Amino acid sequence: MNLDFSKIETSLNILPNNDFEEKVQQFIHDWRSNLTTVTVQTSGSTGTPKILEIEKQRMLHSARKTCDFLNLKPGDTALLCLPVEYISGKMMLVRAFVRQLTIDIVPPSLSPLSQVDHEIDFCAMTPLQVEHSLSQLHWIKNLIIGGAAVSEDLKRKIHNALKDYPTTKIYETYGMSETLSHIGLKKIHPVQENYFQLLEGIEISTDNRNCLKISAPELNPETLQTNDIVEIINKKQFRFVGRADHIINSGGVKISPEELEHLAKKEIAEEIVFLGIPDAELGQKLIAVIELQNLDRKEHLIDIIQHLEFKNKHHRPKEIIFIPNIPRTPNGKVSRLALMKELQNNKI
Repeated sequence: MNLDFSKIETSLNILPNNDFEEKVQQFIHDWRSNLTTVTVQTSGSTGTPKILEIEKQRMLHSARKTCDFLNLKPGDTALLCLPVEYISGKMMLVRAFVRQLTIDIVPPSLSPLSQVDHEIDFCAMTPLQVEHSLSQLHWIKNLIIGGAAVSEDLKRKIHNALKDYPTTKIYETYGMSETLSHIGLKKIHPVQENYFQLLEGIEISTDNRNCLKISAPELNPETLQTNDIVEIINKKQFRFVGRADHIINSGGVKISPEELEHLAKKEIAEEIVFLGIPDAELGQKLIAVIELQNLDRKEHLIDIIQHLEFKNKHHRPKEIIFIPNIPRTPNGKVSRLALMKELQNNKI
């Protein structure tokens, strides 16, 4: 399905071919109704999934900020390949409304670009989708990646895939449902930036835990207190360190699993998650869980982890566990809660 948002009345006469296209058309009808809010489902990757009521006017503000940042123009082409239950998919459609884009509608899958044979000005994907679309990334002029952190291994693959395509711009995003998608972007290609750049109208600070506080009146009437530990560089830039509620306290030493994962993913391509499991002596024992179907690589990966240059001995996992599939939320994020439950149920 292809929708021209400069002629949305005509586009809506197109009959949907599948459930996803029906959901897209339903959202468009809801958006164009007299209702002032729309419902958005949160992913539940860091807690219990929730249903939020979001004011349409605030979504319009968010859409304009992104379109302005990427310099999108009326008539530009876009691709929607994310679930419309979540803010990520809904905001792609709102951006199309705001900037009068022509948008291809492709049911979410691991390889959304397999059905595309023309240049696209703008697209949003998860890291997993990018991983399975490397050979087609050059079709996209502006790609934003969200839903989970972009690993160092994936960044290397992106650079290798696009070494002959310097005009393709790819960004990692920082945001959440409550901020109506992202508030900051960090370029991955053609140059790799170290810090997230804030969109216009966003102000940040930290609490006494160094956790990010977000003031974005156009997006949310409240100052949002996150559990994300950050380093603020200046008024427009910050570095994400990890989540405070993921901090592992092992023998009195506080450990950020995201920092360890960032280090490990520089050396291995497999998904790896560091967790703290209950331990009578340490309180929490640091372990590493690696997603691996091919057990022939098991010993090699153990050797890599054991030789990583961790900051200190407390950052080295006491145990390495291999499982075929690490649980994820429907929009592709690793679910630490589900993984912990799975380990407990299996008495690992």
